[in-house]
Amino acid sequence: MSDLPEFTIKVDQNPYLPEGGREMHAIVTVAAAGGSAAAGPSPAAEIIIVDTSGSMSFRNKIAAAKRAARAALDVLRDDVRFAVIAGANGPRMIYPRGEGLARMTAETRAQAQAAVDRLDAAGGTAIGSWLTMAGRLFADHADPGAVRHAILLTDGKNQHESARELDAALERCAGAFVCDARGVGTDWEPAELRKITSALLGTFLDVPDPDALEDHFREMTEAAMRKQVADVALRVWTPRRARLRFLKQMVPTVVDLTGRRVESGTQTGDYPLGAWGDEEREYHLCVEVPPADVGRQMRAAWVKVVAPGPEPDAPVRELAAGNVLAEWTDDEARATRINARVAHHTGQRELAEAIQEGLEARRRGDEDTATARLGRAVVLARAVGNEQIAGLLDRVVEVLDPATGTVRLRKDISKEDELSLDTRSVRTVRTRQAPEAAPGEGLS
Repeated sequence: MSDLPEFTIKVDQNPYLPEGGREMHAIVTVAAAGGSAAAGPSPAAEIIIVDTSGSMSFRNKIAAAKRAARAALDVLRDDVRFAVIAGANGPRMIYPRGEGLARMTAETRAQAQAAVDRLDAAGGTAIGSWLTMAGRLFADHADPGAVRHAILLTDGKNQHESARELDAALERCAGAFVCDARGVGTDWEPAELRKITSALLGTFLDVPDPDALEDHFREMTEAAMRKQVADVALRVWTPRRARLRFLKQMVPTVVDLTGRRVESGTQTGDYPLGAWGDEEREYHLCVEVPPADVGRQMRAAWVKVVAPGPEPDAPVRELAAGNVLAEWTDDEARATRINARVAHHTGQRELAEAIQEGLEARRRGDEDTATARLGRAVVLARAVGNEQIAGLLDRVVEVLDPATGTVRLRKDISKEDELSLDTRSVRTVRTRQAPEAAPGEGLS
């Protein structure tokens, strides 16, 4: 019996293209379930990175961060490799004392929690250096094939290193581990955490109230402990003269994977998906194919879920496969029918972009652009059924006509509401399985 979950791939699309048509869209749903309980839990390594810059001393944030780190240590399984890093102008090992990973036991858990209790807040913020140390620890000390996960907490902007230094750190760390992040308070930058977690295949959220950190850390750690296989990838084959235009994760969050392609064979590239447990994610794939005669059928893409073999030199394991098809037709009704799931995710992607562009325009003082883009977001939030985003938009704009997106910017927007809307703009909702839209229908 395999110790891996059972993976499946489901493809939703309208396979028909009009005469001369080139662009095929599909939603690829990847699901995993089960795995061998007899094999025991998968090897794992966890690193907790706590911002200890001077600003963490305000609003009792450092005390809340200590409670959160202790909560994460509480739920780590025995035998998991782990470390705690304090981040300021540079990284500092909190536990273990030397640069390495400890193995979780009752004794090391108590020692780590005592070390966390001694944290204090001083210095600046250089997140790239913190992540670089985590990358070294995972590379040098994690068990082979382990699920490698980091928690990053910060309360401020990355002020004490350049954007180029952060980008270089992310390039070094990409593929080495998955990182989930939390921004506490209101002085951090959503764009920075979005860049970090996109590069490291994680998620981020805002935590306006420091007292909520404990629950966040516990939930992130429990989720990491449920992962069963590391370094999963989506392998995509396309025919000659075809071009993959983009591949974007849509559920649970919007993440553009297009630039993460690693060539893996003739006309084949791998896109990293990170670590997996029992879960389901959805991806929007768009491939440009050479046009063909009416009646011609072809495979526009062949997608597979792959994972490393059980030994370092073993071939990758193919865990599931699915086809994206194309067929040219002169039937206008068939060719113009929009798949409901494609339309839904197209709307969610545009919703995230409209919110981020609208908030950025507001920060620049461009009220006309902000009003137009946030008004468009109101329309899209209703269309895709994202009630959480619709509620957050209500705090930022006064909705005069939700059908047309006629809105007025509110003057008294709290920083907490702005951060929540920006942060959660990429957190999407699943649509209920629905019949395909009628010809020409969709998000206008």
